[in-house]
Amino acid sequence: MRTRDENKVDLIYQKAIEMIVKEGLDGFGVNKLAKAAGVSPATIYIYYKDREDLIMQVTLRATNHMMEESMRDFDPEMSFEEGMKVQWRNRAKYFLEYPLETEFIEKMRYSRHYDKVFEQLHKIFKETMGRFHHNALNRKELLKLPFEVFWSVAFAPLYQLIKFHTQEGSWGHKKYTFSDESMQQTLSLVLKALKP
Repeated sequence: MRTRDENKVDLIYQKAIEMIVKEGLDGFGVNKLAKAAGVSPATIYIYYKDREDLIMQVTLRATNHMMEESMRDFDPEMSFEEGMKVQWRNRAKYFLEYPLETEFIEKMRYSRHYDKVFEQLHKIFKETMGRFHHNALNRKELLKLPFEVFWSVAFAPLYQLIKFHTQEGSWGHKKYTFSDESMQQTLSLVLKALKP
């Protein structure tokens, strides 16, 4: 059995993400990926059973990376305000440092492959963020809201700032660059809206 070459695995991962973001799943194939990565198709089959397994493994790796980054230095026992600051900082950092991976995850979110990945993510996410949410409610730091309303108020404003940044503009083609100042200003308003 050949030794796993992590450099090749990383290259295959990067090229798979690039191809899926650029061409979608319909344009994605092992032979095209092998050519883009400069390896033989046989090399890819050393690491993945087939195309489906490759897509699943790449999606799992990307979403796990996103989760690791968003949970860095986060503790569900934190106060609601402190926890939200950590979450916003981590999520912004991830989205800005890994835009291609972010776009890949967003694309995969609407594919049939994501359901299997979601089961695993949901368990980890529910345990950590669910506890954080529950603690904030118990300490009366947070309004009791339906999940969808809470999530829309808590995180959609951050994602919109990042979207303005990645599109390099906002209304009327005005240039916008994401900054800690605009993030803190927006988060301050979000925290006010969510406090009882």
